[in-house]
Amino acid sequence: MHQQLILDISPAPQPTLANYVVGTNQQALAALHECSPGRAIYLWGPQGVGRTHLLKAMAEAHQGLYFSAFTPSAQLLRFTQDDTPLPTLLAIDDVDLLNTAAQSALFGIYNRWRLLQGSKQAFIILSAGAKAPLHLEIRDDLRTRLAWDLVFYLEQLSDDARAQAIQNRAQARGLQLSPEVIRWVLTHYSRNMSRLSALVDALDHHSLVRKRAITVPFLRQLLAEQTANKPHND
Repeated sequence: MHQQLILDISPAPQPTLANYVVGTNQQALAALHECSPGRAIYLWGPQGVGRTHLLKAMAEAHQGLYFSAFTPSAQLLRFTQDDTPLPTLLAIDDVDLLNTAAQSALFGIYNRWRLLQGSKQAFIILSAGAKAPLHLEIRDDLRTRLAWDLVFYLEQLSDDARAQAIQNRAQARGLQLSPEVIRWVLTHYSRNMSRLSALVDALDHHSLVRKRAITVPFLRQLLAEQTANKPHND
């Protein structure tokens, strides 16, 4: 019986502030830990720095709501209405990809956030995008509002920090990855820490099932099988 590989399809660990690999982003993480109703934080940086991880982690920690750029704009628009109860936190991801209606809704949410600051109805806005607020290709008045409170640039992890994170993940599962395996992963695999964590979990699973040590040839074999088993569109 063919066993389906899980290198790319295994679920990533549940995002939390504790399992975010911080690197040089300590200031941003500290601000998130200290964030309380009435504050707004905008995070920006290249793909793979953990923007989505942090937004989802904060939404879970504060029993808030997370919205991606593909969430129907009507779900955001309802929070601009005075009679709609607000959660403690609203997290809006990839604001640079929001359509016109969603941008309008977020503009209204920021206005309501400002109005309710210091009141019992105060809430947190956490948003993120690929660029600094003033460089986003969105409506001008929304660019201004994204910079109303705290703004942090998230930096990519160094290779040393990424290697340490991989090793920490492996050790937490009782694995010992050789320097050769880690170097190969850093050179040939994704730089996204969620995918790297999922890869470590998958290697643990398949090494146990196949009763093989985790080596570079074993890793290459698994990735080759994964590629071969992917459906091809003619």
